[in-house]
Amino acid sequence: MSVEKHMLAAGTPYATPYYVVSSGLPGPVFMIISGVHGNEPASSRAAQGIASRFSRGDMALRAGRLIIVPLVNQNARRKGVRGKPDLNRTFPRRPGAVAKHPLSAAVWQLALRYKPSWALDLHEANGLSQLNPKRVGQSLLISPASRAEGVAKQIVKRMNLNIPKQAYRFNMRYRERAGTSRMAFQRLLGARAVTVETCWSLDYALRVRLQSEIVCHFLRAAGMIS
Repeated sequence: MSVEKHMLAAGTPYATPYYVVSSGLPGPVFMIISGVHGNEPASSRAAQGIASRFSRGDMALRAGRLIIVPLVNQNARRKGVRGKPDLNRTFPRRPGAVAKHPLSAAVWQLALRYKPSWALDLHEANGLSQLNPKRVGQSLLISPASRAEGVAKQIVKRMNLNIPKQAYRFNMRYRERAGTSRMAFQRLLGARAVTVETCWSLDYALRVRLQSEIVCHFLRAAGMIS
């Protein structure tokens, strides 16, 4: 297994690190992005933690290749804001289309290079989905008829087994929104794509842990870790 660190959008004001973890064996390509919005810190911390665990050898990749971009939107993170324009509305919407922002364009070029069969976009949201069906905090978002549906349902069940407080448990939500990374990965690359949302009102350390556990569940489902 090897872990390489590179720079996305190198030489531009948007430069940000990404990691390529290679097992050296055939298998799926799995891509994780986080920090698309600058006011969602737990998602980036979880993704960086996963990358660090592979770098230290605390985790091993059994098959395939894993690409992690822990903090896509560095500038928005420094300011602690969502970011303008909303980067998660600027990804390509149809075959042949281009991304509408240099950062989403850089992420998309990375995706085109590696052609992931799985994709996770880690986010955070306001409001608990267990208490309000209009909120998406503590949920996995997929598109109707997504090929990720079966795995996402299983992971929601597994996560909820270890969350004693009902309000903090996860739901699965069906949602389509053009311009998001998830829709681009699914529609244009055929990936099993899922958006992970934890809720801002939960303790920061808990949110990081939940995000990390969900990532690991998906990697196991893809046959990439033990």
